[in-house]
Amino acid sequence: MLMNHTRQAEEDLFSCYSPSVVGYRYVAVVWGCAVTITGTVGNLMTILAFAFEPRLRTRFNVLIINLAVADLLYCTILQPISVDSYLHLSWRSGQLWCSIFGLLLFLSNSVSILTLCLIAVSRYLLVAKRAVFDQVFSDRGLVVLLASVWALALVSFGPLWPIYVFVPQVCTCSFHRTKGRPYTTIVLFFYFFLGLGCVGVFYLLIYKRVLIASRALLRYRLSRRSSRKKPLSSAHGSPDSGLGSAVTNAWSCEISSQADLTQAKDQVACERGSDSSAADTPAGVAHPTPSATAASATSGDDSEFKRVTRMCFTVFLCFVFCFVPFLLLNIADRNNRAPQVLHMISANLTWLNSCINPILYAVMNRQFRQAYGVLLTTAAAPCTRVWTTS
Repeated sequence: MLMNHTRQAEEDLFSCYSPSVVGYRYVAVVWGCAVTITGTVGNLMTILAFAFEPRLRTRFNVLIINLAVADLLYCTILQPISVDSYLHLSWRSGQLWCSIFGLLLFLSNSVSILTLCLIAVSRYLLVAKRAVFDQVFSDRGLVVLLASVWALALVSFGPLWPIYVFVPQVCTCSFHRTKGRPYTTIVLFFYFFLGLGCVGVFYLLIYKRVLIASRALLRYRLSRRSSRKKPLSSAHGSPDSGLGSAVTNAWSCEISSQADLTQAKDQVACERGSDSSAADTPAGVAHPTPSATAASATSGDDSEFKRVTRMCFTVFLCFVFCFVPFLLLNIADRNNRAPQVLHMISANLTWLNSCINPILYAVMNRQFRQAYGVLLTTAAAPCTRVWTTS
């Protein structure tokens, strides 16, 4: 009798059953399965693309891979467990796995936030302080930074091990809402508000920097056009021309290093005034004059930098979109008066963050898109041969 009572108490402790969510659980299960499959395949392809495509093995893309590893951790280990708990409306893995789940959940999320911070800082230093970028994001510097990111995340949420519990409102394991305060409040504020806020500030600084450089480049081009119409005045030079020339050379060298294949290639690209994608030029096409090469290279570098930065900013916006509703609901509904299904919907929205990044890379980055295509073609080759032979 006592054993049955104990088992019943444990089942009640790990149950999230409610008549209001019986129908919604199937929506959550389908959504969770889609996230598991898409996130696992997409993030794994991102890692494989980095490993097998030489053009993607850059210092900056190491940060992208760290983000993919954090998302892959969630999709392959945590998401299937969440699907199982929603399907049965109960946690069936015991207290130990509940604590492990809670720790890995916040480890993955905090590593993602810290990596987003490093991505934003690297983009800013690339255009504002190139020498600092080369020192901080060197090969050795990246190893130290990434190790520090995982260590800081583990140190931040490791102390909460005793208070990871099952939360019926979202049918998953997290830390207790009242135990552990004010430490839990400080840690969440540091990561989700201060950390994400810093990312937004750095992208704002990047936007201002790019805007100033674009205007200077425009003045430089206008001054060149006017100097062609007035050959006599060009001999004396003009302030805009000097400024534009300096901006052109600096911008070209700064952005061409984004490709970062090797230091030698970067230096040659800057000296020639062309970006690292010059290898895409078709054979047999006549080389333009040095002035035309500098102008076109700067324009190409400018566009490439903006595309990559736009992709990174979109990744950041998606992270904010996925987590802000969940955070705001938990802040506003401290007494758990909101419908349980509303808590579940906001929690399930956070699942999207772990699988959407590879889709953004495919849509917004040509090199990742091509690498994904090669991987898919290679994976489908055996099936294609069997189909053709049969």
